[in-house]
Amino acid sequence: MEGPPRLKPLVAVGQVTSTPDKELNFAACAGLVREAALRGACLVFLPEGFDYIGSDTAQTLSLAEALDGDLMGRYAELARECGLWLSLGGFHERGRDWATTRRIYNCHALLDPAGNLVAAYRKTHLCDVDLEGRVSMKESSFTNPGTEIVAPVDTPAGKLGLSICYDLRFPEISLALRRAGAEILTYPSAFTFPTGSAHWEVLLRARAIENQCYVVAAAQTGQNHERRTSYGHTLVVDPWGAVVAQCREGAGLCYAEIDLEYLRRVRREIPVHGHRRPDLYGTVAAAGLEP
Repeated sequence: MEGPPRLKPLVAVGQVTSTPDKELNFAACAGLVREAALRGACLVFLPEGFDYIGSDTAQTLSLAEALDGDLMGRYAELARECGLWLSLGGFHERGRDWATTRRIYNCHALLDPAGNLVAAYRKTHLCDVDLEGRVSMKESSFTNPGTEIVAPVDTPAGKLGLSICYDLRFPEISLALRRAGAEILTYPSAFTFPTGSAHWEVLLRARAIENQCYVVAAAQTGQNHERRTSYGHTLVVDPWGAVVAQCREGAGLCYAEIDLEYLRRVRREIPVHGHRRPDLYGTVAAAGLEP
């Protein structure tokens, strides 16, 4: 006799409104993580700027910490307490070169249930945009770009490929991660209203369809400070391109089961990965990533 069907891994995806107050932000995020643990999630995703969103460059730099600092230590303790994985996208990191550069990294940190730092991806595409009369930002003025793509990480939900926000606009990084074995692509983000309303969902669904991966996108929402409002719309897309979970307005969580057998079926039925023509347009790959 066959046993009961295996439960599919459950992931929880957070939506928050970070402010310059790091203590309030941690309390809000910790509450969501504990709620997700009670629901049986094996992995919780938090958005870019989960630690804080500064009101100006000076404040952003002054509040930054190292990966071995107090705040990440508290998240490691939270992972141990709740017994789950944490995807912490967009941590303001003072790297080893802080003393000489006085610039930070935008770091996506992945913690396992023992609180170990399993992977750290530093955002490679920095958001320098100027929409006349609407949005202007220059991340490169205070942030160092990362220098490498991190290999997908085995988790209970599947092989996780790490990216951050603006990376979403560059399909090359997702194609390289897919080629290296990724089954879930992550885009923790803090999109603005003008760009989010126009591009957010369509880009996330495109990355899911072309790579035949789950896409998980935790997002900032609401008014972060007097000069910043984020778009929200945290969501999960399946490998067919369907939105299978989405947060409502305000802070909260959405949940999705990750069905890797369904993912394999989608890839089997439309085997686009095997239909690529590297003889015509080359192969998208990244140094250090093995297919």
